[in-house]
Amino acid sequence: MAALASIRAAECGYNREGAGQSAGLAGHYRPNAFMTTTAAPNLSASAIESLIAAANRVILGKDTQIRLALACLLARGHLLIEDLPGVGKTTLAHTLARLLGLEFSRVQFTSDMLPADIIGVSIFDRERSSFRFLPGPLFAQVLLADEINRATPKTQSALLEAMEERQVTAEGETRALPEPFFVIATQNPSGQIGTFPLPESQLDRFLLRIELGYPDRNAERALLESGGRKEKLPALAACFEPDQLVMLQREAAAVHTSPALLDYVQALTEATRGHPAFVHGLSPRAALGVLAVARAWAFIHGRKMVLPEDVQAILPSVACHRLRLINSASHARPEDIVKLIKTTPLP
Repeated sequence: MAALASIRAAECGYNREGAGQSAGLAGHYRPNAFMTTTAAPNLSASAIESLIAAANRVILGKDTQIRLALACLLARGHLLIEDLPGVGKTTLAHTLARLLGLEFSRVQFTSDMLPADIIGVSIFDRERSSFRFLPGPLFAQVLLADEINRATPKTQSALLEAMEERQVTAEGETRALPEPFFVIATQNPSGQIGTFPLPESQLDRFLLRIELGYPDRNAERALLESGGRKEKLPALAACFEPDQLVMLQREAAAVHTSPALLDYVQALTEATRGHPAFVHGLSPRAALGVLAVARAWAFIHGRKMVLPEDVQAILPSVACHRLRLINSASHARPEDIVKLIKTTPLP
């Protein structure tokens, strides 16, 4: 496994320079309470940094978003990318799928799409005089659900079982999906024409929601000079084999969390419940998601234990799409979560 990771890192053209860490929110903590061991760099960390470096050559100036997306996948979650058209949502999804070396399919969601278009259909085989099931694009290791909120709620709901149970029931038979299985969905802002807002139950199936935003001046200038980055996608080499990715997921899930860290996650979760700004707070499933992504975030940065800064860095992306504001129809904003973090003391 270590040798394969080393080879894959070389194929990705790993360059340790410029592969920095995202600081997240600053905070003070008691080292003895949260830390039990020190981090030890390994080949897995090198391979992960090589993937991030390769992704940064395609998606310019979005290192934090790339790391959040990777943390989501290492935590065995599904990713929702929401932003305006043309800022690189689909390109990021394609980049991750290629670098992870997984079989992937892309579905462009439209208002006339039916659930069978995603799941698959049964056709009559004349030679065998029986029906044969033809799997749809859902039966891939990575499903790129492009503009998911342009489909009707009936079609959107076809993904619920797949995302939660990693299986699909069709024609009275339950079929397992490939392992690993990820949904990377993109959606346009809900105020745009021709969109159907995702229901709360489906939003909760997405472990993380991220926004890309406009590029900074230097990144946009490099983009203008190069004439776009999509042509780089076919040349991307996979950094992992599927079995390696499964192993990395297990390693990320094994990152240590101290009792004091669990107290902090509980304090943040409880602070959302009964908060005057939110209709309701984070559920226990959301709290488990915070912990899983925090472990993956620490793992990406080469640590074997979770720090409060790891929780602070990922909390807005885990919580915002799960918290609805009382005084408006919109969901919480990152700045709302930042205020919550600042007013929640460390245990």
